[in-house]
Amino acid sequence: MPGTCAYFFISIEFFKLHKEFKNAQSKNSNMRPYILAESNWKTIKEQKFDLAVLPWAATEAHNYHLPYATDIIEADYIAAEAGRIAWEQGARVIVLPTIPFGVNTGQPDITLDINLNPSTQLSILQDITEVLNRQQIHKLLVLNSHGGNDFKPMLRELGLRYPQMLLATCNWFNSVDKKQFFEEQGDHADEMETSLLLYMRPDLVLPLEEAGDGKELKSKIKGIREGWAWSERKWSMVTEDTGIGNPKRATQEKGQKFFHAVTEKMAELFVEMSNVDISSRYGS
Repeated sequence: MPGTCAYFFISIEFFKLHKEFKNAQSKNSNMRPYILAESNWKTIKEQKFDLAVLPWAATEAHNYHLPYATDIIEADYIAAEAGRIAWEQGARVIVLPTIPFGVNTGQPDITLDINLNPSTQLSILQDITEVLNRQQIHKLLVLNSHGGNDFKPMLRELGLRYPQMLLATCNWFNSVDKKQFFEEQGDHADEMETSLLLYMRPDLVLPLEEAGDGKELKSKIKGIREGWAWSERKWSMVTEDTGIGNPKRATQEKGQKFFHAVTEKMAELFVEMSNVDISSRYGS
């Protein structure tokens, strides 16, 4: 009997280990080859990538009802889905991990709104570009997920340092006409962002009756109101709840439709950038 019990115990342990191994295999088979954070060296060393996508977000308050990670969640989901669509169309694209902090110089008094100065962003971008250039990945797209980030001056400077690179940036939130999807306009924790989060992470959204109305006070300077002059908005002076735009009409259905429209547009950009010949990228 003792031998039988020992054999039975060993058999049970073997079964458990075998099950864990099969589960690990199953999980590994779900690894998305276009997402760097999920990839491993065994896979990466055999791949050739034409385009690296760098999502860049921010960590900041989004009215009372949305999480501080709103911009990060949007960047993660949109970059991943666009990457999937592009990959399935044959584009050799790799989505890098999202950078979670952005320019929040206008919100110094809002607790835990984490600021990266533009000069810090340039340093980070320079190091990433240096790696890609050295490893013969000569196309980089910065997928911006935060209105306070402006990468164009940085990419101009880096373009002089790395003439072999094709450097580009895009704002996913400007890629399609929001008026086709939403009734209330805004640009921060508004109907659009709230609808997206209701679709992507509804577990992180408070009931909409707890949200502020996102009322924005406008500048008294006419040129700024008209949009041809600019001064940084001092957040605590223009909104009481940190939101810009009324979120109360947001729905999960609106978020789903907008998400699919945006990711299709982003995927088109991924494919075009992956396929374009850098040395002859202009035409009539």
